[in-house]
Amino acid sequence: MSLTKLSLAVGVIALSTATAFGQKKNETTASMERNAAVSAMQSQNTEGAKSKLLSAKEYIDKAAAHEDTKNNQKTLWLKGEIYSSIVSLGMQTQDMELVMAVGENGMEEAISALKKAYPMGKKYKDEIAATVDRNRIAMNTMASMLYKNEMYGEAAEAYLGQAEFAECVDMLDTLAVYNAAICYDKVEKYEDAAKLYEKAAKAGYNGTTCYVLASAAYRNAGKTDKAMEVISEARKTNPTDKGLLLETVNTHLAAGNNAEAEKALSDAIASDPNNKQLHYTIGTIMIELGKNEEAETALNKALEIDPDYVDAQYQLGAHLVTWASAVKKEASMLGPNENAKFAELDKQSDDIYKRALIPLEKYIAAYPNDKSVLTILFQIHRNLGDSAKAMEYKKRADAAE
Repeated sequence: MSLTKLSLAVGVIALSTATAFGQKKNETTASMERNAAVSAMQSQNTEGAKSKLLSAKEYIDKAAAHEDTKNNQKTLWLKGEIYSSIVSLGMQTQDMELVMAVGENGMEEAISALKKAYPMGKKYKDEIAATVDRNRIAMNTMASMLYKNEMYGEAAEAYLGQAEFAECVDMLDTLAVYNAAICYDKVEKYEDAAKLYEKAAKAGYNGTTCYVLASAAYRNAGKTDKAMEVISEARKTNPTDKGLLLETVNTHLAAGNNAEAEKALSDAIASDPNNKQLHYTIGTIMIELGKNEEAETALNKALEIDPDYVDAQYQLGAHLVTWASAVKKEASMLGPNENAKFAELDKQSDDIYKRALIPLEKYIAAYPNDKSVLTILFQIHRNLGDSAKAMEYKKRADAAE
Protein backbone atom coordinates (compact mmCIF):
# COMPACT_ATOMS: atom_id res chain seq x y z
CA MET A 1 0.00 0.00 0.00
CA SER A 2 1.35 3.40 -0.93
CA LEU A 3 1.76 5.56 2.16
CA THR A 4 1.49 8.61 0.01
CA LYS A 5 -1.91 7.54 -1.22
CA LEU A 6 -2.94 6.51 2.29
CA SER A 7 -1.88 9.88 3.68
CA LEU A 8 -3.78 11.59 0.92
CA ALA A 9 -6.88 9.52 1.67
CA VAL A 10 -6.65 10.33 5.37
CA GLY A 11 -6.22 13.98 4.49
CA VAL A 12 -9.35 13.94 2.33
CA ILE A 13 -11.33 12.27 5.12
CA ALA A 14 -10.04 14.78 7.64
CA LEU A 15 -10.89 17.67 5.32
CA SER A 16 -14.40 16.30 4.72
CA THR A 17 -14.95 15.83 8.43
CA ALA A 18 -13.73 19.34 9.17
CA THR A 19 -15.99 20.79 6.47
CA ALA A 20 -19.03 18.88 7.73
CA PHE A 21 -18.22 19.95 11.27
CA GLY A 22 -18.02 23.54 10.08
CA GLN A 23 -21.46 23.37 8.54
CA LYS A 24 -22.86 21.64 11.63
CA LYS A 25 -21.37 24.50 13.62
CA ASN A 26 -23.29 26.96 11.44
CA GLU A 27 -26.47 25.02 12.19
CA THR A 28 -25.71 24.97 15.92
CA THR A 29 -24.78 28.65 16.05
CA ALA A 30 -27.95 29.57 14.17
CA SER A 31 -29.94 27.68 16.79
CA MET A 32 -28.13 29.43 19.66
CA GLU A 33 -28.67 32.87 18.11
CA ARG A 34 -32.33 32.08 17.52
CA ASN A 35 -32.69 31.06 21.20
CA ALA A 36 -31.03 34.31 22.23
CA ALA A 37 -33.51 36.22 20.06
CA VAL A 38 -36.41 34.45 21.79
CA SER A 39 -35.01 35.43 25.20
CA ALA A 40 -34.60 39.03 24.03
CA MET A 41 -38.19 39.16 22.83
CA GLN A 42 -39.42 37.74 26.14
CA SER A 43 -37.50 40.54 27.86
CA GLN A 44 -39.06 43.06 25.45
CA ASN A 45 -35.60 43.83 24.10
CA THR A 46 -36.71 44.40 20.51
CA GLU A 47 -33.39 45.70 19.22
CA GLY A 48 -31.55 42.79 20.78
CA ALA A 49 -34.02 40.36 19.22
CA LYS A 50 -33.54 41.93 15.79
CA SER A 51 -29.77 41.71 16.08
CA LYS A 52 -29.83 38.07 17.15
CA LEU A 53 -32.31 37.07 14.44
CA LEU A 54 -30.19 38.67 11.73
CA SER A 55 -27.16 36.87 13.12
CA ALA A 56 -29.11 33.60 13.18
CA LYS A 57 -30.11 34.18 9.55
CA GLU A 58 -26.47 34.62 8.53
CA TYR A 59 -25.55 31.22 10.00
CA ILE A 60 -28.63 29.34 8.81
CA ASP A 61 -28.15 30.66 5.27
CA LYS A 62 -24.67 29.13 5.27
CA ALA A 63 -26.00 25.81 6.53
CA ALA A 64 -28.87 25.89 4.03
CA ALA A 65 -26.47 26.52 1.15
CA HIS A 66 -24.10 23.65 1.88
CA GLU A 67 -24.56 20.14 0.51
CA ASP A 68 -23.80 18.52 3.87
CA THR A 69 -26.53 20.32 5.82
CA LYS A 70 -29.03 21.87 3.41
CA ASN A 71 -31.37 18.87 3.60
CA ASN A 72 -31.08 18.30 7.35
CA GLN A 73 -34.40 18.43 9.17
CA LYS A 74 -32.88 20.74 11.78
CA THR A 75 -31.55 23.16 9.15
CA LEU A 76 -34.89 23.27 7.37
CA TRP A 77 -36.80 23.81 10.61
CA LEU A 78 -34.41 26.56 11.71
CA LYS A 79 -34.71 28.31 8.36
CA GLY A 80 -38.50 28.27 8.64
CA GLU A 81 -38.36 29.40 12.26
CA ILE A 82 -35.77 32.16 11.77
CA TYR A 83 -37.15 33.56 8.52
CA SER A 84 -40.74 33.64 9.80
CA SER A 85 -39.60 35.21 13.09
CA ILE A 86 -37.80 37.97 11.21
CA VAL A 87 -40.89 38.73 9.14
CA SER A 88 -43.19 38.60 12.18
CA LEU A 89 -40.98 40.90 14.27
CA GLY A 90 -40.54 43.26 11.34
CA MET A 91 -44.30 43.45 10.82
CA GLN A 92 -44.94 43.99 14.54
CA THR A 93 -42.42 46.83 14.74
CA GLN A 94 -43.20 48.16 11.24
CA ASP A 95 -39.53 47.72 10.38
CA MET A 96 -39.68 46.98 6.65
CA GLU A 97 -35.89 46.90 6.44
CA LEU A 98 -35.97 43.91 8.79
CA VAL A 99 -38.79 42.27 6.82
CA MET A 100 -36.85 42.67 3.58
CA ALA A 101 -33.76 41.12 5.16
CA VAL A 102 -35.21 37.76 4.10
CA GLY A 103 -36.21 39.05 0.67
CA GLU A 104 -39.54 39.56 -1.04
CA ASN A 105 -40.38 35.86 -0.75
CA GLY A 106 -39.02 35.28 2.74
CA MET A 107 -42.24 33.91 4.20
CA GLU A 108 -42.72 31.60 1.22
CA GLU A 109 -39.19 30.28 1.78
CA ALA A 110 -40.01 29.68 5.45
CA ILE A 111 -43.15 27.75 4.54
CA SER A 112 -41.30 25.74 1.90
CA ALA A 113 -38.58 24.76 4.37
CA LEU A 114 -41.09 23.68 7.01
CA LYS A 115 -43.09 21.63 4.50
CA LYS A 116 -39.93 19.83 3.46
CA ALA A 117 -38.78 19.25 7.04
CA TYR A 118 -42.00 17.90 8.57
CA PRO A 119 -42.14 14.46 6.89
CA MET A 120 -38.43 13.76 7.45
CA GLY A 121 -38.84 12.13 10.86
CA LYS A 122 -39.93 12.61 14.45
CA LYS A 123 -36.83 14.32 15.83
CA TYR A 124 -37.87 17.93 15.12
CA LYS A 125 -41.59 17.44 14.50
CA ASP A 126 -42.57 19.09 17.78
CA GLU A 127 -40.39 22.11 17.02
CA ILE A 128 -41.84 22.38 13.50
CA ALA A 129 -45.38 22.13 14.88
CA ALA A 130 -44.60 24.89 17.41
CA THR A 131 -43.27 27.14 14.63
CA VAL A 132 -46.37 26.47 12.56
CA ASP A 133 -48.72 27.20 15.48
CA ARG A 134 -46.94 30.46 16.28
CA ASN A 135 -47.25 31.63 12.70
CA ARG A 136 -50.87 30.54 12.34
CA ILE A 137 -51.79 32.59 15.40
CA ALA A 138 -49.80 35.58 14.12
CA MET A 139 -51.38 35.37 10.66
CA ASN A 140 -54.86 35.03 12.12
CA THR A 141 -54.32 38.04 14.38
CA MET A 142 -53.07 40.09 11.44
CA ALA A 143 -55.93 38.93 9.19
CA SER A 144 -58.55 39.78 11.81
CA MET A 145 -57.09 43.28 12.26
CA LEU A 146 -57.02 43.86 8.49
CA TYR A 147 -60.58 42.59 8.12
CA LYS A 148 -61.78 44.85 10.92
CA ASN A 149 -60.23 47.78 9.06
CA GLU A 150 -61.99 46.68 5.86
CA MET A 151 -58.69 45.88 4.14
CA TYR A 152 -60.23 42.75 2.69
CA GLY A 153 -57.68 42.01 -0.03
CA GLU A 154 -54.82 42.12 2.45
CA ALA A 155 -56.85 40.10 4.97
CA ALA A 156 -57.36 37.40 2.34
CA GLU A 157 -53.61 37.08 1.87
CA ALA A 158 -53.06 36.81 5.63
CA TYR A 159 -55.74 34.12 5.97
CA LEU A 160 -54.12 32.24 3.09
CA GLY A 161 -50.79 32.48 4.91
CA GLN A 162 -52.46 30.96 7.96
CA ALA A 163 -53.76 28.10 5.82
CA GLU A 164 -50.39 27.57 4.13
CA PHE A 165 -48.63 27.22 7.48
CA ALA A 166 -51.21 24.61 8.50
CA GLU A 167 -50.39 22.65 5.34
CA CYS A 168 -46.77 22.42 6.55
CA VAL A 169 -47.96 19.84 9.10
CA ASP A 170 -50.41 18.12 6.73
CA MET A 171 -53.46 19.94 8.06
CA LEU A 172 -56.15 21.77 6.13
CA ASP A 173 -57.28 24.88 8.03
CA THR A 174 -60.77 25.06 6.55
CA LEU A 175 -61.76 28.10 8.61
CA ALA A 176 -58.79 30.09 7.27
CA VAL A 177 -59.58 28.97 3.72
CA TYR A 178 -63.23 29.97 4.18
CA ASN A 179 -62.30 33.35 5.65
CA ALA A 180 -59.92 34.04 2.75
CA ALA A 181 -62.73 33.21 0.33
CA ILE A 182 -65.08 35.66 2.06
CA CYS A 183 -62.44 38.39 1.79
CA TYR A 184 -61.86 37.75 -1.91
CA ASP A 185 -65.63 37.83 -2.42
CA LYS A 186 -65.77 41.27 -0.82
CA VAL A 187 -63.16 42.69 -3.20
CA GLU A 188 -64.88 41.02 -6.16
CA LYS A 189 -62.07 38.56 -6.85
CA TYR A 190 -64.80 36.07 -7.52
CA GLU A 191 -62.81 33.29 -9.15
CA ASP A 192 -60.25 33.27 -6.34
CA ALA A 193 -63.11 33.19 -3.85
CA ALA A 194 -64.86 30.39 -5.72
CA LYS A 195 -61.80 28.14 -5.73
CA LEU A 196 -61.35 28.55 -1.99
CA TYR A 197 -65.05 28.00 -1.22
CA GLU A 198 -64.87 24.86 -3.34
CA LYS A 199 -61.77 23.67 -1.47
CA ALA A 200 -63.54 24.14 1.87
CA ALA A 201 -66.68 22.45 0.53
CA LYS A 202 -64.80 19.36 -0.62
CA ALA A 203 -63.29 19.10 2.87
CA GLY A 204 -66.82 19.00 4.29
CA TYR A 205 -66.73 22.44 5.88
CA ASN A 206 -70.03 24.15 6.75
CA GLY A 207 -72.38 21.62 5.17
CA THR A 208 -73.66 22.56 1.73
CA THR A 209 -73.17 26.30 2.30
CA CYS A 210 -69.68 26.38 0.77
CA TYR A 211 -70.91 24.63 -2.37
CA VAL A 212 -73.61 27.28 -2.74
CA LEU A 213 -71.09 30.08 -2.17
CA ALA A 214 -68.61 28.51 -4.61
CA SER A 215 -71.26 28.27 -7.32
CA ALA A 216 -72.45 31.83 -6.69
CA ALA A 217 -68.87 33.13 -6.88
CA TYR A 218 -68.25 31.29 -10.15
CA ARG A 219 -71.51 32.81 -11.44
CA ASN A 220 -70.33 36.28 -10.45
CA ALA A 221 -67.05 35.57 -12.27
CA GLY A 222 -69.06 34.80 -15.40
CA LYS A 223 -68.26 31.09 -15.26
CA THR A 224 -71.77 29.64 -15.24
CA ASP A 225 -70.63 26.26 -16.58
CA LYS A 226 -68.26 25.84 -13.63
CA ALA A 227 -70.98 27.08 -11.26
CA MET A 228 -73.36 24.43 -12.55
CA GLU A 229 -70.66 21.75 -12.32
CA VAL A 230 -70.05 22.54 -8.64
CA ILE A 231 -73.72 22.68 -7.68
CA SER A 232 -74.62 19.56 -9.66
CA GLU A 233 -71.90 17.59 -7.90
CA ALA A 234 -73.18 18.70 -4.49
CA ARG A 235 -76.79 17.81 -5.34
CA LYS A 236 -75.85 14.20 -6.02
CA THR A 237 -75.74 13.63 -2.27
CA ASN A 238 -78.14 16.43 -1.22
CA PRO A 239 -80.92 16.45 -3.84
CA THR A 240 -83.53 18.20 -1.68
CA ASP A 241 -81.27 20.81 -0.05
CA LYS A 242 -82.95 24.19 -0.36
CA GLY A 243 -79.77 26.21 -0.81
CA LEU A 244 -78.45 23.92 -3.54
CA LEU A 245 -81.76 23.82 -5.38
CA LEU A 246 -82.11 27.61 -5.20
CA GLU A 247 -78.55 28.05 -6.48
CA THR A 248 -79.33 25.66 -9.35
CA VAL A 249 -82.30 27.82 -10.30
CA ASN A 250 -80.31 31.05 -9.93
CA THR A 251 -77.47 29.69 -12.07
CA HIS A 252 -79.87 28.78 -14.86
CA LEU A 253 -81.55 32.19 -14.59
CA ALA A 254 -78.15 33.95 -14.69
CA ALA A 255 -77.37 32.09 -17.91
CA GLY A 256 -80.72 33.18 -19.36
CA ASN A 257 -82.03 29.61 -19.23
CA ASN A 258 -85.43 30.24 -17.67
CA ALA A 259 -86.78 27.01 -19.11
CA GLU A 260 -83.87 25.09 -17.56
CA ALA A 261 -84.57 26.71 -14.20
CA GLU A 262 -88.16 25.49 -14.30
CA LYS A 263 -87.00 22.11 -15.56
CA ALA A 264 -84.62 21.76 -12.60
CA LEU A 265 -87.56 22.14 -10.25
CA SER A 266 -89.77 19.86 -12.34
CA ASP A 267 -87.05 17.21 -12.49
CA ALA A 268 -86.62 17.39 -8.74
CA ILE A 269 -90.33 16.78 -8.25
CA ALA A 270 -90.46 14.04 -10.89
CA SER A 271 -87.63 12.18 -9.17
CA ASP A 272 -89.50 12.13 -5.84
CA PRO A 273 -93.10 13.37 -6.30
CA ASN A 274 -94.30 12.38 -2.83
CA ASN A 275 -91.47 14.02 -0.93
CA LYS A 276 -93.18 16.64 1.23
CA GLN A 277 -89.85 18.26 2.13
CA LEU A 278 -89.02 18.74 -1.55
CA HIS A 279 -92.33 20.51 -2.23
CA TYR A 280 -91.77 22.58 0.91
CA THR A 281 -88.27 23.51 -0.30
CA ILE A 282 -89.60 24.52 -3.71
CA GLY A 283 -92.24 26.62 -1.99
CA THR A 284 -89.63 28.53 -0.01
CA ILE A 285 -87.54 29.01 -3.16
CA MET A 286 -90.53 30.46 -4.96
CA ILE A 287 -91.05 32.85 -2.06
CA GLU A 288 -87.47 34.07 -2.42
CA LEU A 289 -87.97 34.47 -6.17
CA GLY A 290 -91.12 36.52 -5.57
CA LYS A 291 -93.40 33.97 -7.26
CA ASN A 292 -96.35 34.09 -4.88
CA GLU A 293 -98.79 31.80 -6.67
CA GLU A 294 -96.16 29.12 -7.34
CA ALA A 295 -95.07 29.27 -3.69
CA GLU A 296 -98.64 28.77 -2.50
CA THR A 297 -99.11 25.83 -4.88
CA ALA A 298 -95.92 24.08 -3.77
CA LEU A 299 -96.63 24.50 -0.06
CA ASN A 300 -100.20 23.28 -0.51
CA LYS A 301 -98.79 20.22 -2.29
CA ALA A 302 -96.58 19.52 0.73
CA LEU A 303 -99.68 19.73 2.93
CA GLU A 304 -101.63 17.52 0.55
CA ILE A 305 -98.98 14.83 1.12
CA ASP A 306 -98.96 15.42 4.89
CA PRO A 307 -101.82 17.57 6.24
CA ASP A 308 -100.10 17.71 9.65
CA TYR A 309 -96.78 19.04 8.31
CA VAL A 310 -96.45 21.96 10.73
CA ASP A 311 -93.46 23.55 9.00
CA ALA A 312 -95.48 23.84 5.80
CA GLN A 313 -98.53 25.09 7.71
CA TYR A 314 -96.49 27.85 9.28
CA GLN A 315 -94.61 28.75 6.08
CA LEU A 316 -97.77 28.85 3.97
CA GLY A 317 -99.59 30.97 6.53
CA ALA A 318 -96.66 33.38 6.87
CA HIS A 319 -96.30 33.63 3.10
CA LEU A 320 -99.98 34.37 2.56
CA VAL A 321 -100.03 37.00 5.31
CA THR A 322 -96.98 38.73 3.79
CA TRP A 323 -98.52 38.58 0.33
CA ALA A 324 -101.89 39.90 1.53
CA SER A 325 -100.19 42.75 3.39
CA ALA A 326 -98.26 43.71 0.24
CA VAL A 327 -101.48 43.78 -1.80
CA LYS A 328 -103.21 45.88 0.85
CA LYS A 329 -100.27 48.31 0.87
CA GLU A 330 -100.44 48.56 -2.92
CA ALA A 331 -104.15 49.41 -2.62
CA SER A 332 -103.48 52.11 -0.03
CA MET A 333 -101.11 53.89 -2.40
CA LEU A 334 -103.69 54.34 -5.17
CA GLY A 335 -105.00 57.77 -6.05
CA PRO A 336 -108.48 59.07 -5.09
CA ASN A 337 -109.84 58.40 -8.59
CA GLU A 338 -108.86 54.72 -8.66
CA ASN A 339 -111.78 53.35 -6.67
CA ALA A 340 -112.37 50.35 -8.91
CA LYS A 341 -108.74 49.26 -8.70
CA PHE A 342 -108.78 49.83 -4.94
CA ALA A 343 -111.85 47.62 -4.54
CA GLU A 344 -110.24 44.91 -6.66
CA LEU A 345 -107.01 44.90 -4.65
CA ASP A 346 -108.83 45.16 -1.33
CA LYS A 347 -110.89 42.08 -2.20
CA GLN A 348 -107.77 40.23 -3.38
CA SER A 349 -106.05 41.03 -0.08
CA ASP A 350 -109.02 39.78 1.95
CA ASP A 351 -109.18 36.57 -0.09
CA ILE A 352 -105.49 35.89 0.56
CA TYR A 353 -105.94 36.59 4.29
CA LYS A 354 -108.81 34.09 4.36
CA ARG A 355 -106.61 31.45 2.73
CA ALA A 356 -103.94 32.15 5.35
CA LEU A 357 -106.37 31.29 8.14
CA ILE A 358 -106.60 27.64 7.07
CA PRO A 359 -102.96 26.60 7.65
CA LEU A 360 -102.43 28.95 10.58
CA GLU A 361 -105.45 27.68 12.52
CA LYS A 362 -104.26 24.11 11.93
CA TYR A 363 -100.84 25.13 13.16
CA ILE A 364 -102.18 26.80 16.31
CA ALA A 365 -104.13 23.65 17.12
CA ALA A 366 -100.79 21.84 17.36
CA TYR A 367 -98.99 24.72 19.10
CA PRO A 368 -101.72 26.52 21.07
CA ASN A 369 -99.35 28.84 22.94
CA ASP A 370 -97.38 30.24 19.99
CA LYS A 371 -97.72 33.92 20.83
CA SER A 372 -96.58 35.24 17.43
CA VAL A 373 -99.08 33.10 15.49
CA LEU A 374 -101.89 33.95 17.92
CA THR A 375 -101.11 37.63 17.34
CA ILE A 376 -101.17 37.15 13.55
CA LEU A 377 -104.53 35.36 13.77
CA PHE A 378 -105.88 38.25 15.86
CA GLN A 379 -104.71 40.74 13.21
CA ILE A 380 -106.15 38.74 10.30
CA HIS A 381 -109.59 38.40 11.89
CA ARG A 382 -109.54 42.08 12.81
CA ASN A 383 -108.68 43.00 9.20
CA LEU A 384 -111.48 40.76 7.96
CA GLY A 385 -113.98 42.40 10.32
CA ASP A 386 -114.56 39.42 12.63
CA SER A 387 -114.26 41.25 15.96
CA ALA A 388 -115.37 38.35 18.14
CA LYS A 389 -112.79 35.96 16.69
CA ALA A 390 -110.15 38.67 16.78
CA MET A 391 -110.71 39.29 20.50
CA GLU A 392 -110.59 35.56 21.21
CA TYR A 393 -107.13 35.32 19.68
CA LYS A 394 -105.98 38.54 21.32
CA LYS A 395 -106.86 37.18 24.76
CA ARG A 396 -105.00 33.96 24.00
CA ALA A 397 -102.00 35.91 22.73
CA ASP A 398 -101.94 38.11 25.84
CA ALA A 399 -102.10 35.02 28.06
CA ALA A 400 -99.40 33.13 26.17
CA GLU A 401 -95.87 33.09 27.56
